[in-house]
Amino acid sequence: MVVALITLAAQASAAPQTWLLSVDRWGNSEHSALTLDIAGNTVSGTLDTWPVSGSIAGDHLRFTATDSHKVPHTFDGVVKGDSLTGTADYPDTSNVARVRHSFSALRLSIPEGPPRRLSYAPQSFSNSFTADLPPALVIRPGDIVSTHTIDSGGIDAQGHVAALYGNPQTGHFYVAGAKAGDVLAVHIRRLTLNRDYADSLDGFSGRAMPVSLASQAKELGKRVRWQLDRKAGLARLEDPPAALKDYAVPVRPMLGGIGVAPDFGFPPQSAGDSGRWGGNMDFNAIGEGATVYFPVFQPGAMLFLGDGHALQGDGETTQWALETSLDVEFSVEILPARPLASPRIETADQLSVLGQAPSLDDAARAATAAMVQWLGQDYGLSVSEASLVLGVAAEYHVATLAGRNAGISLSLSRARLPKAKKG
Repeated sequence: MVVALITLAAQASAAPQTWLLSVDRWGNSEHSALTLDIAGNTVSGTLDTWPVSGSIAGDHLRFTATDSHKVPHTFDGVVKGDSLTGTADYPDTSNVARVRHSFSALRLSIPEGPPRRLSYAPQSFSNSFTADLPPALVIRPGDIVSTHTIDSGGIDAQGHVAALYGNPQTGHFYVAGAKAGDVLAVHIRRLTLNRDYADSLDGFSGRAMPVSLASQAKELGKRVRWQLDRKAGLARLEDPPAALKDYAVPVRPMLGGIGVAPDFGFPPQSAGDSGRWGGNMDFNAIGEGATVYFPVFQPGAMLFLGDGHALQGDGETTQWALETSLDVEFSVEILPARPLASPRIETADQLSVLGQAPSLDDAARAATAAMVQWLGQDYGLSVSEASLVLGVAAEYHVATLAGRNAGISLSLSRARLPKAKKG
């Protein structure tokens, strides 16, 4: 992930350096991408989009980043190997005083050359979508990355406990060049089962539980083991009741969790939660061949993925889908900045958006707004025109009932889309 130790004396002739810089602003970590060009004792570069100028003396680095209002932010630190620590002199947002904050930075290795094939075997997992972790792997647009997930309970392909339960995620993957405001496109190239069983529950999630069944459901909520026939592509109950003795269903692997780090000011988001950054969306269209689009809030986007399912019906009504571990192959693109009201999902057959909110009503409204936005951006439709398309072509599905947010997907078949606008 990080480059080998480099002395400051050797940096003068080196390629521009990339650092992930974090300023502790009263307990809130604000992350930026710092690029540095070093010529002799002179330093230049950028802090996100702000121009940087400064100097080096031994291992002492001092530079000033000037914001869009011509206000200077001065950093004074010491380099040790691939780390930089020190203090930053900032303007106080509430008055004319200046305030000193501590900061740290991690030097990243950004390889040059054509796209690569990368294999990443995770050694640790995250139970939150957060910008406050160091990158697990630095990737570039076009790289093809092979990795794996563990299941929602933290169990890996060998049946070992690898992480705390609660949808532990693989990542984050730092996407070189991605900056706040961009759109990150994640192409899910392959999803493959890597073990022969999955676990689910019997019963109903709270939003799906009818009052008439409440008294009969008191004994439900038990773990249920499914055998996965990877060669035949089928799932069967390991210990079926008589009525389901021959019951088998075709598997359709999907990622229940995928998302980027949320914006500055948001705390780390639980891997059980969801929002504009993605998260625990549990939408069964996020499978092999899908492309998922996210707004970028942090430098490098900071992509996480996990919570593999062998199969999930709409709504994840039993609280667990067929929870299992997966092998994953993906690549990414960075697209120009545009507003995204929600994550977008594109497959060979349809376009989908996901509305996520505490209630199904609000989730449906959020999905409608997100699709109207998409139709306006790519097809040039007014709100009135978009409403006419939705009136004849919209397909609303309950994506998930199991999370703290309910999810409603709104899909449009490609066959029913108008012509995209040019430019």
